[in-house]
Amino acid sequence: MTLTNAPRLETDNLILRGPEMADVETFIAFSADEVRSIGFGYIPQRDEAWRWFALNIGHWHIHGYGYLTIEDKVTGKPAGICGIWNPEGWPEPELGWVVYEGYEGKGIAYEAALAARAWAYSDLGFTTMTSNIVPSNTRSIALAKRLGATFEREYDNVQMGLDHLYRHPAPEALN
Repeated sequence: MTLTNAPRLETDNLILRGPEMADVETFIAFSADEVRSIGFGYIPQRDEAWRWFALNIGHWHIHGYGYLTIEDKVTGKPAGICGIWNPEGWPEPELGWVVYEGYEGKGIAYEAALAARAWAYSDLGFTTMTSNIVPSNTRSIALAKRLGATFEREYDNVQMGLDHLYRHPAPEALN
């Protein structure tokens, strides 16, 4: 069932698509895993994780963009989420990503982030993009740098506390 106006983006190994109700259990399990979700926002209560899932659907309707479900083409299962996030209190639109248990170390976040960023630049007309990363999330920092993003500044994230803002290259710098 279509819940958003999200596009369907395909890469060599992935499908990035709008959230579906079938994705909610995987997201709730991720959110309740304190170790895995700490850089995204640990949500141990099932009802609160469900509300965040619904919040993402509303974000799509308000902004015309949000987090896409990363689907593994081989298994057809959700492998994570990736997309553009800009709720109230955010400094500007952010390219964000997470991968679920069993999908780390396979280049999935990188492949998904490249596709989401290209979509934001080409279809949404964005001219800049950031990734906001808690300082202890070394894997996401490494990925942001691999994507060409550079550290710009620290700021107080309304949800996460101290955060580092990484600036992605402008569209013309990627060609």
